[in-house]
Amino acid sequence: MDNNTVGESRVVLVSDVYPDNIAILPLENRPVFPGLGLPLSFVDEELVKLVDHALEKNNGFIGTALIKGENEDRSVKEELYPIGTLLKIIKVIAKDKESVSFFAQALIRFEYAREVIRDQVSMWQVHYHYESRQLPSEELKAYSLAVINSVKDLIQLNPIFQEQMKLALSQVGVDKPGLLMDMVASFLSVGSDKLQEILEAVDVVERGNRLLILLKEELEINKLQQDIQKQIEEKISRQQREFFLREQLKVIKQELGLEKDEKTSEIESFDKKIKKLHLTPEAVRVVNEEIDKLKILEVGSAEFQVSRAYLNWLTDLPWGIYSEDNHDLAKGRKILDEQHYGLDDVKQRILEFISTIIKRGKVSGSIICLVGPPGVGKTSIGKSIADALGRKFYRFSLGGMRDEAEIKGHRRTYIGAMPGKIIQSMKRTGVANPVIMLDEIDKIGASYQGDPAAALLEVLDPEQNSEFLDHYLDVRFDLSNVLFVTTANQLDTIPGPLLDRMEIIKLSGYILEEKVEIAKRYLIPKQRQEHGLKAREINVTDSALVNIVEGYAREAGVRNLENQLKKIMRKATLIQAEQKKVSKVNVNQNNLTEFLGQPFFTTETLYRNSIPGVTLGLAWTALGGTTLYIEASAIKDPSGGLKQTGQLGKVMQESSEIAFSYIRSLVANDKELADFFNHHFIHLHVPAGATPKDGPSAGITMALALHSLAYNKPVKKGLAMTGELTLTGKVLPIGGVREKTIAARRVKVYTLIFPVNNRKDYDELPEYLKEGITPHFVDRFEEVLEVAYD
Repeated sequence: MDNNTVGESRVVLVSDVYPDNIAILPLENRPVFPGLGLPLSFVDEELVKLVDHALEKNNGFIGTALIKGENEDRSVKEELYPIGTLLKIIKVIAKDKESVSFFAQALIRFEYAREVIRDQVSMWQVHYHYESRQLPSEELKAYSLAVINSVKDLIQLNPIFQEQMKLALSQVGVDKPGLLMDMVASFLSVGSDKLQEILEAVDVVERGNRLLILLKEELEINKLQQDIQKQIEEKISRQQREFFLREQLKVIKQELGLEKDEKTSEIESFDKKIKKLHLTPEAVRVVNEEIDKLKILEVGSAEFQVSRAYLNWLTDLPWGIYSEDNHDLAKGRKILDEQHYGLDDVKQRILEFISTIIKRGKVSGSIICLVGPPGVGKTSIGKSIADALGRKFYRFSLGGMRDEAEIKGHRRTYIGAMPGKIIQSMKRTGVANPVIMLDEIDKIGASYQGDPAAALLEVLDPEQNSEFLDHYLDVRFDLSNVLFVTTANQLDTIPGPLLDRMEIIKLSGYILEEKVEIAKRYLIPKQRQEHGLKAREINVTDSALVNIVEGYAREAGVRNLENQLKKIMRKATLIQAEQKKVSKVNVNQNNLTEFLGQPFFTTETLYRNSIPGVTLGLAWTALGGTTLYIEASAIKDPSGGLKQTGQLGKVMQESSEIAFSYIRSLVANDKELADFFNHHFIHLHVPAGATPKDGPSAGITMALALHSLAYNKPVKKGLAMTGELTLTGKVLPIGGVREKTIAARRVKVYTLIFPVNNRKDYDELPEYLKEGITPHFVDRFEEVLEVAYD
């Protein structure tokens, strides 16, 4: 064979003659160094064929080279490093079609020359780098000694290398520096690319340089690791020492009676709590059972924590603890008057409830439901009831609640279980007779987790809540002394059985004069304080307040009015900040748009002059009363017909059809207009088109619009009406008389038409609402016509 040599020429023994062409096994993790015997394993059908070829055709000689990367699409030359190690397969340990394991001796470095094909196998033609067998120079001996010393230092720092390095040093001395360096490098735990650099260092001096640098890095890493380990051990030993000392101190104190263990302290704490409570016999039995269980449990066990949490809840509840009620009814009236302006009828109803509670000395099953549009003060009235009675107050919202466990608690079968909101509120207030407000009861939901509304039936039922059973406590608790106050925007979505358990108090909303007074008494002082302004720094005139209510905050409540006042306050602070001095800001009707922009509400002034076919109706919504126009228009069409627009609901569409049929029958008796509806297509529209509308109370309003259109007579100005119409012209009663009256006053309409059966509802209205109103009560549509035209 023709072999290439590198380095000084020397005699080559027959045993040193290696094949020119060898198959190559790719290595993934680290290269193999010459001089080592080692086992290798490969899992690949092609690599198994290469091993078979080497055993059969090449006397067991095969090469290894380190893979440069993991991209399998690259060629062999690009995939592998060009310098590798020749192996002699000594023994095949295991082999099958797809894997092979063998023991081999690493012999010598080689370098890639070119790729050749032999026996249909891709092979490398290589030349070998032989090591010199002459005695090493003094320089090489110095490198060898430096390597040995570094290895000894490394052994002291990291005992893991001890056995391997000792074996290497005992077998190889300074006389074979190349082999020594290769063996030391093979034991280092550095990256494969750095080990490949050692393998590629054919010159022994260069190899020594590179190896010493790696050994120094390894030494530094091991020193740092040892320092970290030492710090950790010191910290752990100190913590252990402190732990043992604390445990010893604890035992000494317990022996001397100076301290009790955690379990004993917990049990004594529960005993102290129990002595202050008036537990029911059932609760006493359950508490004693839990305390007995606690005594036999280990403090660190999960069951101990669960039992302790349960006992905490049981003993934190106000069993038999009541706050003293305020029996001074005059004081209660004063509190309600101070905190709320207007709402005289509502305050009167509340005082009736309070007087009954004072008289009987118990709530006696009174559950109040405050119903009204947003912003009328339902929540604040609940707080005022508590203040008037001198009781603790707790509020939580039912809006969006979908899990009945929120009311009745979770069962103690899993970690994180806790009582429901009712029991939580009792613990928070610390008394067994608080005022609890259940806000937004009309927005409660239901899901697969249960129906909270059904769970509330037990809570709000006076016959059942004296023995309320929470799933978590599993002990009956008396809620009969709790005054429950609920709030809702509408009653339609409250389940019937739940509604049946409550006394309804309606808050219809505020008229203009009330809103102005509320702004002056409550809202402006509150917003001045929240924005850091003083009374002398800002002034909002009464005329400005009237314009704000009429043009920007026309809803039933005062929440939007407060938002508009916030805008004014923010604008005032900005003006002062820009002027860099404190100056008084005056807000009046002339400069109001500078603070709030253009008014939002101008709909009711759409028709400054009466027009035939246009009437003004009164409607009730969840946000309070409102006014709406009915418009009718006639288009010549020989086929006639009726069309309704304005997002009308099914009931309102039926009302329009009834009104159309009735007016047609009425007009048919007039010879001049008998064929009006036969030759005209009628379009009935209810602005605003984007707002859904429904209900029967616009019947007479739509009928009057059609009558006015047919006779081409405008309805007199300042007239609004409400009432359901039948096919025979009968006017039926409607609801929401108070809300509709307030809506009419809001837009300065003072002549109203109501069904005759609603006279009693109108008579019950407070005098300040009826002041200036001219009501007309009608039984038939003919009476509407008498009022409608000038």
